[in-house]
Amino acid sequence: MMNVRALQLGSIDYSQQYKMDSNVEWNYEPELDVNDLEYDIAFICRTLTDQEVDILTRMVRAHCLFILEDVKMNDKLNFLMKSRCGRKIADTDIETFLQTKLRDYYTVPYGEKFDPHSLTPAPDFHGKVYWHGYTEAVFEGNFGDKMKQAVLWRGNIPVEKDQAIDFWLEYETTGSVEIELQIVQFLNGSVSVIQNTWKFNEEDLKQPVTIDNDKESGPVFVWINAKGQGTLKIVSLHDRYSRHDAGAFLPGSRRIVTDNREEIFAYMDPGDLKPPLCVYFSGYKTMEGFEGYRMMRRKGCPFILISEPRLEGGAFYLGSQEYENKIKEVIEGYMTELDFTNNDVVFSGLSMGTFGAVYYGTMIRPAYIIVGKPVLSLGNMTAAERIDRPGVFPTAFDLMWKQYQSLDKEAIEKLNRHFWDKFDQTDWSDRTFCVAYMLEDDYDNGAYQNLLSHIKGSNAKVIGKGLHGRHNDDTSGIVSWFIRQYDRVLRDEYNRE
Repeated sequence: MMNVRALQLGSIDYSQQYKMDSNVEWNYEPELDVNDLEYDIAFICRTLTDQEVDILTRMVRAHCLFILEDVKMNDKLNFLMKSRCGRKIADTDIETFLQTKLRDYYTVPYGEKFDPHSLTPAPDFHGKVYWHGYTEAVFEGNFGDKMKQAVLWRGNIPVEKDQAIDFWLEYETTGSVEIELQIVQFLNGSVSVIQNTWKFNEEDLKQPVTIDNDKESGPVFVWINAKGQGTLKIVSLHDRYSRHDAGAFLPGSRRIVTDNREEIFAYMDPGDLKPPLCVYFSGYKTMEGFEGYRMMRRKGCPFILISEPRLEGGAFYLGSQEYENKIKEVIEGYMTELDFTNNDVVFSGLSMGTFGAVYYGTMIRPAYIIVGKPVLSLGNMTAAERIDRPGVFPTAFDLMWKQYQSLDKEAIEKLNRHFWDKFDQTDWSDRTFCVAYMLEDDYDNGAYQNLLSHIKGSNAKVIGKGLHGRHNDDTSGIVSWFIRQYDRVLRDEYNRE
């Protein structure tokens, strides 16, 4: 099980009243002194001093604060509740919460995908099998009249004792094909001793399914049973440490899913409830989850993290109209919740995140867009993979295939125009771009110059910094400048220290 660092302020120590799991580091503090610890969860069982509220604001993550219902509230405590997205809890519910929910507030999240190239058909499947890069594996033919093993993943994943894992299957069927997901857990060191078996039908698979391992540690083996005639397209199987209903990756985060099973993840921390709202789009990452949490948390202002787990490490936030509308709507929803206008918003991102920041900037028009290593002409990025950057970023091909089911010159131009047409139709007046770029960038060479040419005459301001090297040659230099610009904007434009 993953470790949980918990804090309790009150007159009675819960760890002396209730049994705690061995993975819980329980910190009972009759009075709170200043320290540098950050807690995964906090329980407040008495009225706090103003100083204690200030300390807790820094030490407790949003969505991880619980205050007993009978605690007398004051203005400072009400502010703490709002800024940390706190919740009231009844004294009679504490024991149940500690025994069943506390484990979901562990420190370090994790998520990944089963490699689609480790998929293999069952021995008695005799239909067609083909892959479209990393985007999907397609199994076409007759799967039989009865449900039986049709497709399996060759690799296993470890599951610890008392650990819960969420699975989300992205798939599509045609014809009369029906499927179910089956998971078997072996005992560590054995390939014959089966500890657990789980089976999920298509009704179950409309939501992420969870396995709770109440037995010994051991790896799980996953396959798909199928029957019927037609096509089974498997896009991805995701596995993630589960927080059950407490959130995905970070407590309090939101999972948004489209009709075709594509996911978006969003996390909002209200900070001190004062402008600006800083929106950070995660970069390309094969380990699923959010990026930039600590960097944004240190700034003290409200922030949103946006992440997406498609393809190998992300699909640049491009998708169907439904997919893109959902990203726009979740950001606008948080703006409304905070009562902020677009002048109170900063968009930001690095590498893949730069596309998200600028692309959705065309829809929301934030006051500032702060980016490092911009990748804007995605068609050019794909074309560079053939000669200029062979074998370095093949996900570019997957992205183009996902969008247009083509890799020809026309698709390259369409992918470029998809962005620049929206950019050119946007009113950028009184908006500011802060851009750090690589002079010899091998992903989207000329991104900064293209930005300047397309924004010319729009009454927008551009602040640029060029560093020598290819796309990934000086990430530390890019990030350093990126953070300095962020701090400058917060200080000079929003009067923040």
